[in-house]
Amino acid sequence: MLFSWEYLFAGFAASVSPENLLWALVGCFIGTLVGVLPGIGPSSGIAILLPLTTMLPPTPAIIMLAAIYYGAMYGGSTTAIVVNIPGEASSVPTAIDGYEMAKQGRAGAALAISAISSFVAGTLGLVGLTLFAPALAGFALAFGPPEYFALMFMGLSLVVSLSGRALLKGLIGACLGLLVSLVGQNPLTGASRLTFGSLELMSGINFISLIIGLFALGEVFLNLEQQVQLLVDKKKIQWMPTWADLRQCWGAILRSTGVGFFMGLLPGCAPAVTTFVAYDLERRISKTPERFGKGAIEGVAAPEGANNATSSAGFVPLFAFGLPTGPALAVLLGGLMMYGLQPGPLLFKTNPDLVWAVIASMYVGNVICLVLNLPLVGMWARIAVIPFYILGPLIIIFSVVGAYSIRFLMFDVWMALVFGVVGYLMRKLKWPMAPMVLASVLAQMLETSLQQSLLISQGSLAIFFTRPIAAAFVVLALASIVRGFWVQIKERRGEALADGDD
Repeated sequence: MLFSWEYLFAGFAASVSPENLLWALVGCFIGTLVGVLPGIGPSSGIAILLPLTTMLPPTPAIIMLAAIYYGAMYGGSTTAIVVNIPGEASSVPTAIDGYEMAKQGRAGAALAISAISSFVAGTLGLVGLTLFAPALAGFALAFGPPEYFALMFMGLSLVVSLSGRALLKGLIGACLGLLVSLVGQNPLTGASRLTFGSLELMSGINFISLIIGLFALGEVFLNLEQQVQLLVDKKKIQWMPTWADLRQCWGAILRSTGVGFFMGLLPGCAPAVTTFVAYDLERRISKTPERFGKGAIEGVAAPEGANNATSSAGFVPLFAFGLPTGPALAVLLGGLMMYGLQPGPLLFKTNPDLVWAVIASMYVGNVICLVLNLPLVGMWARIAVIPFYILGPLIIIFSVVGAYSIRFLMFDVWMALVFGVVGYLMRKLKWPMAPMVLASVLAQMLETSLQQSLLISQGSLAIFFTRPIAAAFVVLALASIVRGFWVQIKERRGEALADGDD
């Protein structure tokens, strides 16, 4: 796969043709809508529309499907910020500070920063895709099961940092998240576990039900108990970010772009993982980490930047080797094969016009998504000023519909309600929810790569230390854990000394 300015300019010429531009616009609009609606997600959106694209030529069809994918990345933050309903796992870190900003009357600023961060990160990610794809694609091939386990273990080590000052509660929450993910079938052997004879539990507990329950329903239950009338006073609304907000976020946007892009090259390393890593990175390097979780605007910019950089990076192994990095790109791979196009190095030789038209259309699509989202900031922000006796029932309705729409099972709705009660209790008892969500996100890949690694090594754990990349990630994970405990001990010792002086 060789970069060519000639092919890129030809791709831009093709992408701005009326037909391709129209379908890019349609894809961005549908993707944004899919992202806003909780529970649907880009995978379902692409899968639903895939049969309809057969009436289109290959180039506009793939352009539209790709636009749905990155359009959904833009739209996913909207409900997470305004009403605390993360429609996808990748929106959970955004909800942590975004919803707090909404309650402070800064929903407009959070939504605008989300769109700007998504645009900058998505565009920079596309530059990486355009210029450096050959070298970067080889990086993805260096990863086997031991490297993936070490990477997921490093991600799990973030639990210590995300727990804040409630370390024990965070660790217990992470264990609960791992336990929930064990329900169902072993990913390698298919053996059932923790199902208690229930057929519904055989397919596991749906992750969307978990996050809708923990965040949306748990918040509604708490607001009902506190008899909240309005989430935010109309007089306190800030519609757009200030220049100070933008200056504060630029570093977070650029750092999260790097994190999201390089981690996004790895198959299986979905935005749900990279957004947590980017959020934790910003929290660690911030001079005021105590602001995170209380409405820090960098806590919105970082996960959104990582989210969109990851979505751009995912096209590198998809186009270069036919390796989808997540479910949405797996469906998109099916779309390519439906037209007789086999992703890989030969795709750039046999169909350069299509490939470069799709890549160029992503630049155009990023601009379209920004233009679609920024003018709607005021409209979405006004949702926060709707009286809660109206907004609360609407949140419950959308939550139930979102949970049901994944597999069309009432079981998922009941699970959402159960986790709603869990989320309510966690809020009342001041338990951090991010560790439980992160553990649930990482669990399946952590378990699968662990079992595969032990099969390769015939049960020896030495495989994680004899392979350089895996060993590096394990060392980083252990260092992260030790640092997290040391920070906790240091803070408690400082508090004890301060109390002694008083």
